[in-house]
Amino acid sequence: MVDRLANSEANTRRISIVENCFGAAGQPLTIPGRVLIGEGVLTKLCRKKPKARQFFLFNDILVYGNIVIQKKKYNKQHIIPLENVTIDSIQDEGDLRNGWLIKTPTKSFAVYAATATEKSEWMNHINKCVSDLLSKSGKTPSNEHAAVWVPDSEATVCMRCQKAKFTPVNRRHHCRKCGFVVCGPCSEKRFLLPSQSSKPVRICDFCYDLLSTGEMTACQPTRSDSYSQSPKSSLNDVSDDDDDEDSSD
Repeated sequence: MVDRLANSEANTRRISIVENCFGAAGQPLTIPGRVLIGEGVLTKLCRKKPKARQFFLFNDILVYGNIVIQKKKYNKQHIIPLENVTIDSIQDEGDLRNGWLIKTPTKSFAVYAATATEKSEWMNHINKCVSDLLSKSGKTPSNEHAAVWVPDSEATVCMRCQKAKFTPVNRRHHCRKCGFVVCGPCSEKRFLLPSQSSKPVRICDFCYDLLSTGEMTACQPTRSDSYSQSPKSSLNDVSDDDDDEDSSD
């Protein structure tokens, strides 16, 4: 079906509409063979609070942006190659229901659908697109994923030293390797994580010690793959809507 739609006028028109909704600030989306599979509003769990984002699923990329005018205008366009994506379901907890993780080497975050049916459809379509891409390329699924950031609201004290209380003066920071919320003294070091940034990024002392000794996988939090609390993205040097209040930390 995707191959049949690839060169159709209807598909070209639909993609053109999406491009126009992002305006001049968005990247061109029309390329040979690209098909718009589906679209919809999902709740993306950001650093400060959940926010509605418009998502577009293509056969090779996932695109999302801020909603400026519903179905007419979006900004802050983000493009994620599906070839690097893996997804994991999240258990329902409180008001956060019908969610799953979208994980890539550079960025990982949680999204939530309005219904269980919508969640199932999104996950099935994403998995099918990823499977088809990997089958055509002969590549294997990515086994490296950026950590999902723990939201600010989940930590009143540093998650490493368990002592420093966060205040307007003693600010929260995030380790780019494990995603924990940590205090300044516990995250003064930098380390180069090539999949996330071309420059050394902030990491906590615990992860720094493990990375320095070559035990890179040991500093990943055990709950990252079965996250039952509110997560957050872990991209450092790309401006994201998640970090609109404090992009440097």
